[in-house]
Formats: sequence, C-alpha cells, structure tokens
Amino acid sequence: MPDGASISERIARSLPALTPAHQRMAEYVLANPFRAATMRIDEFATAVQVSVATANRFARALGFDGYPQFRAELVRGFEATLAPVERLRSELERPTTAAEAFAASLDNAAANLEATRRALDADACERAVSAILAAERVYIAGFGASGFLSGLLQHGLEMHCRMVTSVAGAGGASHAARQLFKLSPADLVIAIAFPRYVSDTVVLAQRAKARGARLLALTDGPTSPLAPIADIALYAQAANRLSANSDANVLALIEALCGAVAHRAERPVKAAAEMTEFLLPWLYGPHAGNAGNAGTTAAAQPVASADVDGKPGADRRNPSKHPKA
Repeated sequence: MPDGASISERIARSLPALTPAHQRMAEYVLANPFRAATMRIDEFATAVQVSVATANRFARALGFDGYPQFRAELVRGFEATLAPVERLRSELERPTTAAEAFAASLDNAAANLEATRRALDADACERAVSAILAAERVYIAGFGASGFLSGLLQHGLEMHCRMVTSVAGAGGASHAARQLFKLSPADLVIAIAFPRYVSDTVVLAQRAKARGARLLALTDGPTSPLAPIADIALYAQAANRLSANSDANVLALIEALCGAVAHRAERPVKAAAEMTEFLLPWLYGPHAGNAGNAGTTAAAQPVASADVDGKPGADRRNPSKHPKA
C-alpha cells in the first residue's frame, strides 16, 4: 500500500479483506476521525468493543507497523486542534495536588503576561488607540470564548467611543454579518481570535475588509489567520497547559488597550464621573438611594462637587426652587 495514502484510502482498499471486527473498527474511524485521533489504543478498543490486541492487528491490516503509527497518521491535519487535548492528557498523567495545580496555572499566566509585555509593538499600540478614537463606529467580532472577551472589550471602550458594539450575540454569525453589512471606511472592526481559531471570526473579518472598514486584530501572533488581513495587530501570548488558551492574558491585553484609550480620550474623567452618576441607582450601598426609582434618581441628583474638568463646581439647579433651610 502506498505510504502516502490517507487513512480513508487505506481503509477503502483494505475493507474487502478485513475481518468483521476490523470492518467495525474501520466504520468507527470513518464516522469519527477526530474522536479516534484523540484515543489511546485501550480507549479505541473499548469504544468498538474489541480487545487491545485486535485494535493493534487492525492497524497492521491497514499497512502500519502498529497502533502508534496508525494514530499518528490520524492526528495529521488535526495537530493544532488536538494540541490542547494532548497537553491535558500529558498533564493529567502526572500526579499533583490542587494547590500545585493552582500555583502552576498562576505561574503560566505570569509567564504569558511577561512574554506579551516584552513583545509589545509600540507603533502598533499607538495606531490601535488612534484607530479606535477616530472611528465613527467600532464593531467587535469574536466567537467561542472570544465572544465573552468581546463583551468585556465593549464594556471597556463604550465610555470613550461614539458607538461601540459586540456583534457576538444570540443570533450567531449570520446576525453579526447583518450588522457588519452597514460598515463604511470610517468604521473599525476589532476581531478577536486565538487558537483554536473560530472560522466565523475569520470570515467576518475578511468580509469587513471587503466592505472597506479598517481591521484591528487581537490574536496570538503573525501565524494567525487574522494577521495577514489586519491593518493593525496586537499580539497576546496565550499558551495554557490545560486548555486551548489562557483567556486571562487576553483579558489583560484588552484591559491595557482600554486603559490606553482612556488615557488618550478627550475629557475621560468627566465621562467617567457622568457615567458613574447615571449608574448610581444600580450600585449597592447607601449612596445608591432608592433603587426602585432607577429610571429617575440619577437625573434628580445633580453633582454639586468640584467640576471634573478642573473648574470650580456648583449646584446648577435653579436657586429659586431650592430655598435655604
């Protein structure tokens, strides 16, 4: 059998000569190639209800030296997708305490943060902040775990942008595409994608570029599918021992970006004070007043302290309506 033949080709050519048990195993592999690629020989044998020896003979019947070579061929093409699974398998094979697992995870996060800080591109940081503040509208695209990060980025930027929205919602990618249909060259799309990259994010980023919008990518490095199409890219080291990515480090990059935008924005302290005043009815504590009047309390309680832009402040209510006590 040709060495370059794929698993499916090997199975197709060998199927007529396979035993019933081997045929059952072949059908399982063809129906579940990814799942089979993640399995050790004992797991595979259990899944198809055969012995480990039978599973090894099946691999040899397909022209492999044994099951390890068969599985290596199955994994081919799934390497990036399977990497977190293999890392998890490797980590779980080593005995450890809960406290050691905590410490290792925190050490991993600290290493990611330091690597990201060292690799910061000053020019890219400046361009990213300028693009956000100059945009007429900012759309944030991210799916999977990046969908949650998109919402946090929106939360951090909305005080300083004309309009910012996360397109990752209940309607899925097609609803996001409907929102991006309105894009213009004055708009900015921020796409968030890390291994394992979600294809919806990449496709939407490509469509956004086709509509003429600028694209800022938050991703893991130059090999990301977002990197070649982005006008600006900010990279975060996001390796994780037990899962696909370290979302903590991506969130740290998002917080850094929001902080830089706030630092550059016009009158950020005034904006923060006004938003805080508006939100008072929803904040827990004695200052919150009657939460039941959330729709009117903030408007009825003007600020009488020093003006946040540095000018002397005063209660600007009509004095005639507020006689002295």
